[in-house]
Amino acid sequence: MDCVPPSWTSFMVFSLLLVKVSAETVEVRQALVQFLDNIYPANAGRDASWGWNLSSDPCDARWKGVDCRGTSSVRKIVLNEINLTGILDASSLCVTRSLAVLSLNDNNVFGNLPEEISNCSRLTHLYLSGNNFTGNLPKSLSRLNNLKRIDISNNRFSGALPDLSRISGLLSFLAENNQLSGEIPDFDFSNLAKFNVSYNNFSGPVPNEDGHFGPSSFLGNPELCGQPLSIACPTPPPVPAPTPAKKKHSSSKQYLIYSGYAILALIIIFLVGCKVFKRKKHGAKNSMAAENESSKPSSTSSDSKIREGSRSEFSIMSPATRKSSSLVVLSSPMVNGMQFEDLLRAPAELVGRGKHGTLYKVALNNSVTLAVKRIKDWEISRDNFKKRMQKINEVKHANVLPIVAYYCSEQEKLLVYEFQQNGSLFRLLNENQKSEMFDWGSRLNVAASTANALALMHQELHNDGIAHGNLKSSNILMNKDMDPCISEYGLKMLENHDEQFTTQIESIMDSDSQGSKKIFKADIYSFGVILLELLTGKLVQNRASDLAKWVHSVVREEWTAEVFDKALISEGASEERMVNLLQVALRCINPSLDARPSSSQVAVMINSIKGDEEKSTNTSIEL
Repeated sequence: MDCVPPSWTSFMVFSLLLVKVSAETVEVRQALVQFLDNIYPANAGRDASWGWNLSSDPCDARWKGVDCRGTSSVRKIVLNEINLTGILDASSLCVTRSLAVLSLNDNNVFGNLPEEISNCSRLTHLYLSGNNFTGNLPKSLSRLNNLKRIDISNNRFSGALPDLSRISGLLSFLAENNQLSGEIPDFDFSNLAKFNVSYNNFSGPVPNEDGHFGPSSFLGNPELCGQPLSIACPTPPPVPAPTPAKKKHSSSKQYLIYSGYAILALIIIFLVGCKVFKRKKHGAKNSMAAENESSKPSSTSSDSKIREGSRSEFSIMSPATRKSSSLVVLSSPMVNGMQFEDLLRAPAELVGRGKHGTLYKVALNNSVTLAVKRIKDWEISRDNFKKRMQKINEVKHANVLPIVAYYCSEQEKLLVYEFQQNGSLFRLLNENQKSEMFDWGSRLNVAASTANALALMHQELHNDGIAHGNLKSSNILMNKDMDPCISEYGLKMLENHDEQFTTQIESIMDSDSQGSKKIFKADIYSFGVILLELLTGKLVQNRASDLAKWVHSVVREEWTAEVFDKALISEGASEERMVNLLQVALRCINPSLDARPSSSQVAVMINSIKGDEEKSTNTSIEL
């Protein structure tokens, strides 16, 4: 008996293993055969050329209507116009987890669209036009986060539409010639290329579609009204004005009224007089304090130097400036009694320089290390700066880096923080490109903690019009426990990642409520970009809009999964929850201000995703 050479044996074993790996699993083949038997029974004229049997592989044997796109998994099923007469068995179909395209157009498929359709989580195209589907659309349809195109036209679907606005990347929705009813949900019309709900039973006003679609998209719904239809929505009846009380001309009544006015005027005069007296008294005290201060000896000019390494200029200030200003130390036990001269004399290291300011690391004698931010080109009065810092200091959150002290004169504006040794989120993401140290759970915790902190700051400082104004990954610092801390909150509108507002940022700083709204919505855009950095692992180097455009292009044209950081994919992070967080990010960077959620809404959405992640982790541990 001849012996087979070892090398040839190895080659055969390798080849057999390769065939086994490249084939679709038996479980998937069984499920697909079951799906076809339900929608097109074997006795309806299928021959061997169809494939669709357990003895062949759908990718190798080229089953009828099946496309694997050069892979070992079924990606596309197209069975149009072949007289399919059964029901859609989604529970069997969706065992094929990689399925992206399902097209059953122009057949006679009947029954409901099952809730289990949401198990086809990678589905991007769903075409069911020209069949006999009935019943309500399943609510689970809105959980198909990757969907790009839906065509359910020319069926007999009824009931209300599910909230498909949750699918952020939807490009087309066609549902004409059905029996759907209720109001039309608020789709993201700015993202849709095709939309048609004509000839249904919809009622109420047409959502604001901003002129993207004409009347033909909404015709044939008798109870639908508003633009772009010619049917105006009914105007609500006016609220009747209250009947004025009858005037009484009693002279005694008029006497009492005039007497009340006179008494009120006397009270106002008295209060104003008291206020003026207090101001004069306070001014006299300030004058005496200023005289006492001016009598103190001034420091030498050498005190106005701070070192970067050995010699680095921190500030050069005249004695006159020091007399008129002082360092304000806020409630922080670590620097009680600290004077401005302590900062000037302490060794300092330059750690960052930007077009709007410089950052120093300063080591005090008591082993306390501080970060000192020197701001330039900020045209704000000393009183307004002081009020702003005090307002910010009043709001406390564990994930917002508190201001330790501040200094303001006509020439200098300084902010003092506790120095964070673990660096920024930007640096952490940059280092993660070289080593897998920043996993999905850590990133989700950063997203949730930052969102909660931002929501509180926006809520408490909204009436004061104080947003962050320069939110980016380099301004999110990691504390000693590796939890995120938002730094430099409220240091004016220095930067804005949203291209739509780069030409008007400074003009809206102290304007009306609309301007204040733009500032807070700009923070939401910036936070959305941070979420994209967490999900993609790609960092913003120059313009944040470049990252946003890239993500949009991939989501529109490619597999959504290709957006995510390969480090997250390799660790087995939940794709569903990553897609959910991506949806939040896409809503945050929506070009329309009104379409962006508020910071509190963002926090709720991300906390929900984090809650699902924690439940899944706990379940895995128990199992």
